[in-house]
Amino acid sequence: MQLPFFSSNNFTGLVNDRFWQNFFPVPATNPLDIGGLVPDFELPVVQQGDRIRLASLWVEKPVVIAFTRIFTQHQYCPFCLPHIKDLNQQYEAFQAKGAELLLITSTDIGQSQMVVTDLQLKMPLLSDPDCKTFKKYQTGQALGAPLPAQFIITTAGRLHYKHLFSFFDHNASASRLLAELDELPA
Repeated sequence: MQLPFFSSNNFTGLVNDRFWQNFFPVPATNPLDIGGLVPDFELPVVQQGDRIRLASLWVEKPVVIAFTRIFTQHQYCPFCLPHIKDLNQQYEAFQAKGAELLLITSTDIGQSQMVVTDLQLKMPLLSDPDCKTFKKYQTGQALGAPLPAQFIITTAGRLHYKHLFSFFDHNASASRLLAELDELPA
């Protein structure tokens, strides 16, 4: 029998240090103001094996950051899985608008590599198993994983748009994020 909130019944790797660190609910309280500077970070890119620094990207082009909720290489958040697929399908549209799209997960490198293969991800997947970047951006957490959120960063390193998780509005759609890119100052 398939459980409704999981993509498979394989729960291997679900209960780990990250699970316990993110178990108790913490609401998304991101204090970043539109137009304000955003925190920089550096994380490994799962597909390439190297690290990427946000500030080195935003000087070249706008950056869309999509924090996502993946429990393990076998278990995806039921709100985030369709969102990940939509972003991946629209990845070329983000590039056509001159932006980079980064997907950030709290799964470790090994689990993340399996996610890349499973979902055939074209967009860069960044691994943040210690959840330090999720915490910098105060995306919140609940039941074993940080909550999803989306941000658009200008070429000046300033926040143009943010969307924080709620049960009424889980994720900003790819079409919404693409429309927001059109509103960036020239």
